[in-house]
Amino acid sequence: MTGTDAGDMGKTTLRALAAAAVLAGLASGCTGAPARPAGQAAPAGQSAPAQNPAGLHDVRPCPGMPGFRCGSLSVRLDPSGSAPGRLSLRVAMSDIASAPRGVLVFLTGGPGQPGVPFAPRLAGRLGPALHGYRLVMFDRRGTGAGALACPALQRQMGASDLTVPSPAAVRSCAAAIGPDRRFFATADTVADIEALRAALGVPRITLDGVSYGSYVAEQFALAHPGEVSRLVLDSVVPSWNVDPLQLVNMQRTATVLREACAAQDCGSDPASDLAAVVRRYHDGPALLDMLVALSVGDPSFPGVPAALHAAAAGRPGALNALIARVHAADAATAGELSQGLHASTLCADMPMPWGGPDTPLAARPAALARAVARLTTAQVWPFDRDTAAGNGFIRTCLYWPPAPAPAAAAAPRTELPSVPVLLLAGGHDLSTPLAGARAQAALAPDGHLLVVPTAGHSVQSRAAGNPAEAELARFLG
Repeated sequence: MTGTDAGDMGKTTLRALAAAAVLAGLASGCTGAPARPAGQAAPAGQSAPAQNPAGLHDVRPCPGMPGFRCGSLSVRLDPSGSAPGRLSLRVAMSDIASAPRGVLVFLTGGPGQPGVPFAPRLAGRLGPALHGYRLVMFDRRGTGAGALACPALQRQMGASDLTVPSPAAVRSCAAAIGPDRRFFATADTVADIEALRAALGVPRITLDGVSYGSYVAEQFALAHPGEVSRLVLDSVVPSWNVDPLQLVNMQRTATVLREACAAQDCGSDPASDLAAVVRRYHDGPALLDMLVALSVGDPSFPGVPAALHAAAAGRPGALNALIARVHAADAATAGELSQGLHASTLCADMPMPWGGPDTPLAARPAALARAVARLTTAQVWPFDRDTAAGNGFIRTCLYWPPAPAPAAAAAPRTELPSVPVLLLAGGHDLSTPLAGARAQAALAPDGHLLVVPTAGHSVQSRAAGNPAEAELARFLG
């Protein structure tokens, strides 16, 4: 039996994990009018000059970001106008003389990531694919300088979806944000993107979304089908959202680990070893969290098969050390990925075993227990029912206070508009597994799915040298 020892995971991998976690797979201001009335939009294929987009305020060169200008967009706290208050969202746009192909708005993930700090890196990463486009990125409500700050929850979860928080941290976060937490659902962000489009003075935009950003892009396209030119959906969250029990993610783990094992010539069955470890140590949520994080940071899963095999034989030291090191690398500030925004959005949007976000707290545990009791071994293997019931999605929203359900953009599993759609998926992605991309592709009338077999989460962030680089340039060209 051979393989890389878990202890050999070095600082390079840990740095990659931390960087990928904040890139991939998260105040009040003055009002402003759109650049022109809706009926007087700029001609197709043109965009408002970057030097002075009339709907944005305080536009000037971005400090430390050559080639970009930054401004602010004022939006209603409550897009319906029923509640008072405004938010000021920071916007960055490439400072180019013309954009014959229009505006490309890139949406980062989370929910909880900002957009503006990543604009130069994205421009360099996408390179020739952006030729002819004005790249625009913005800090979505509740992120960046306006991040919803929850210190205890942030310390516990970092950039993770699945780390299990304490009930006290969840409750204190909800209390700190207060009743305004109901204004941070995806539907509110969709309204902000429409305000941004109007402020830029363009009739249509191209949207490129990664992970949660792909979900936002889908929701915008469903709500505003005439205002989208094309869509890039990377590491796809389907338009009906993910399963908070993580059944597909758990099932996919067996295939991905076996492929990683074959590449490492490890000589064991890591899926069976994982099942044995979960049965023996009852640590399914922590293991799922670690494996999903590695599918973001290093989808070759270095040392994992060997560590699982040793733990299955009663020697868990290497595996426990690996879990601790990956969790430490997943640390993030609220400005990098706001866990307050993450909870506010997911607990509003995600269909839970107990129903919608308006379900009383007292009714949730029994409904969760009934849903988990119905699961078969095959649905959760190589994990167990306790992993389904105990992951970070479930344990956060179980204690998140009830709130009115946000308005849905469309009925579940509605076809996307008939515009060109490129879907990108990594075969080793355990955060947004391949099955979700395939299901969404089936509901994209003019869609094309590209799978990069050994890639993990956020295909574009690692596009150099893989088929996605050329495919993205072809699609956007």
